[in-house]
Amino acid sequence: MSALLEKRYFNVDEYYRMAKAGVLKPDDRVELIEGEIIKMSPIGSPHAACVARLDDLFRNLMTGKMMIRVQSPVRLGRFSEPVPDLVLLRSRKDYYASRHPVPSDVSLIVEVGDSTIISDRVIKVPLYARSGIPEVWLINLPKKFVEVYSQGSGGRYRKSAKYKRGETVSSDILPTLKLAVNDILG
Repeated sequence: MSALLEKRYFNVDEYYRMAKAGVLKPDDRVELIEGEIIKMSPIGSPHAACVARLDDLFRNLMTGKMMIRVQSPVRLGRFSEPVPDLVLLRSRKDYYASRHPVPSDVSLIVEVGDSTIISDRVIKVPLYARSGIPEVWLINLPKKFVEVYSQGSGGRYRKSAKYKRGETVSSDILPTLKLAVNDILG
């Protein structure tokens, strides 16, 4: 007779209690995805460079319009708090000191994928859609293009597009946000 294994899912409050108790260390690179604590991959040089480029590009275009956060948590609900590479948020005077951003604060999430490209596309993009994030950009470093997901409806993005070198990525929700793929990829 075989027994079925039952997973134990954690909510965000339990996740933070584990950190406070020392079960999760301050330098642990983890995120909470649908109740599971997921170890994040190390950040390689191409990934770090792309995030830095995006940060510069977004600051040049969005300063005074949106707040930009790099590799900081976004609380998507009771069981998920991922750490996207870059997020464009509605500005707040407290800079989100009182709480992490939630979906209604987010205009755009950017994930830079190298070794994580498949899980970013298959797990994180649908999670963002179900959470009501209006737009997601997935920077595909291995294939050197940008995937844009928008027009969420029924927990899915109805529109997706790929932009390659020589093309310009345009945001559906932020009309002034247009970036050359060459500038994003370097």
